[in-house]
Amino acid sequence: MQLSEQEIIRREKLAQLQMLGIDAYPAAEFKTTSTAEEILKNFEDGKPVKLAGRMMSVRLMGKASFAELQDSTGRIQLYIARDSISNDEQGTEYNVLFKKLLDIGDFIGIEGHQFKTKVGEISVHVTKLSLLSKALRPLPVVKTDDEGKVHDAFTDPEARYRMRYVDLVVNPHVKEIFIKRTKMFNAMREYFNEKGYIEVETPILQPIPGGAAARPFVTHHNALDIPLYLRIANELYLKRLIVGGFDGVYEFSKNFRNEGMDRTHNPEFTAMEIYVAYKDYNWMMNFTEKLLEHCAIAVNGSTKSTFGEHEIEWKAPYPRISMRDAILKYTRFDIKGKSEEEIRQAAISMGIEVDDTMGKGKLIDEIFGEKCEGNFIQPTFITDYPIEMSPLTKKHRSEEGLTERFELMVCGKEIANAYSELNDPIDQRERFEEQLKLSEKGDDEAMFIDQDFLRALEYGMPPTSGLGIGMDRLVMFLTDQQSIQEVLFFPQMRPIPTHLPKGEEFLSPFEEIKETLSDDAKAVLELLNKTGKTDLNNLKNQSGLSGKKWDKAIKELTANKLVKVEKTEEGLFVEVV
Repeated sequence: MQLSEQEIIRREKLAQLQMLGIDAYPAAEFKTTSTAEEILKNFEDGKPVKLAGRMMSVRLMGKASFAELQDSTGRIQLYIARDSISNDEQGTEYNVLFKKLLDIGDFIGIEGHQFKTKVGEISVHVTKLSLLSKALRPLPVVKTDDEGKVHDAFTDPEARYRMRYVDLVVNPHVKEIFIKRTKMFNAMREYFNEKGYIEVETPILQPIPGGAAARPFVTHHNALDIPLYLRIANELYLKRLIVGGFDGVYEFSKNFRNEGMDRTHNPEFTAMEIYVAYKDYNWMMNFTEKLLEHCAIAVNGSTKSTFGEHEIEWKAPYPRISMRDAILKYTRFDIKGKSEEEIRQAAISMGIEVDDTMGKGKLIDEIFGEKCEGNFIQPTFITDYPIEMSPLTKKHRSEEGLTERFELMVCGKEIANAYSELNDPIDQRERFEEQLKLSEKGDDEAMFIDQDFLRALEYGMPPTSGLGIGMDRLVMFLTDQQSIQEVLFFPQMRPIPTHLPKGEEFLSPFEEIKETLSDDAKAVLELLNKTGKTDLNNLKNQSGLSGKKWDKAIKELTANKLVKVEKTEEGLFVEVV
């Protein structure tokens, strides 16, 4: 391992501490009585305090110096004088330990009392200082000038996501995102518990990846010698519990889907699913909008939140529009009564890319995704999906060919999906068999047949409504984060290799990012490398991509800071960064 100059110096300081008999990593508890935030909010001159945290800045002077301590609540100034902390005439604690052997990033514990400096800044006059943990790597030094401008900020997304522990230390606003995330989970859990619903746990390793249309991760159980799948959804297990007699169950589940990565998708994500007996999707719409209003207030203290250029109003009630009416409104094409081939030709005429593996449901989904989704900015329920799109949903009670299903759209993205659950075991078996036919056509996202779930339904399941919410995406909307990586502590990243076979070279961070791109994004980047700075619309035409695929590709490239789009008097231009 090759060390930097700073790392070498810090290790030398560690050796000096050991020679002085100072344990750089003591095991004993350090009891604190206050936090930085508490002192700043409730200042009492002369009040004794004990604090612990990282030393984040130092202003060394003669016999007295200033430092800044950062704990989990914020920062506070420390006043450290030789005569206050040293026990000998040489002033060892001050002149050696504090001035020479401590570094920015070290954890320290201090005792002292509150006071204000001559300029009125609330501070702690330190009377005892202890080293709690020596940092062997230097933190990025982020500086803020007198005008509040930040210099040398730790902002590179690649570095921030790989080293979230550093990101949290030097970018305090990042911690606030995750505090709000926890508030949202707590608010949702409290809402359910108050209504008497039971939180449960279901298997992550499953013999059949059911409950959603998605490509699973596959693993192998050595002892049983069988393939297993990482959970793509927990729906079928939760419904088994409704069969077993629970009136309401919910779970915050880690799900895994072996699909693409972009600003709104991570292969590992958190979903919440809840199932309530004797309810239908109309009840669930009312329940959902009240739930999200409750969560918005818990997170932000208001029913409003900002997402990019949009202000979102979470106060119930939300508008409702059927999928048929939405497609008719934005394309003037009526999907009612149309055959698969008629819908296929309509999609082609709209410039939507289709292939032979797409059944009727997939074609309708593509039309809605490309032509309608982006128009729904404020929370809006899209209702009454075609039966081909909803293999686990009860048939509509009055509209032939439709199901009692809704999705909640916000800023053009789906954040919730709910049904009047299908509880007819014969109908459910037929739906699964239709999914099997799609799988045989080459649709690798078609659902598997789960024989045990069908057996459970044959024992009888009461009328039930279920709701699933993408928790990561909801956090994005409530905290104004444009990328899912910003709301995950440790988003999935390509590992940095520690060694490579002879003849191979390490990839630069730029090349690493390129390796993770989708094929469409790679193609656009290669095209742009050839053309240089060019008109955005011209590049889109040259790429030959459909509208939806183009949007995904260019967003992927800009999110990874590989290209940038500039607005000029002549229009929008794009170039490689």
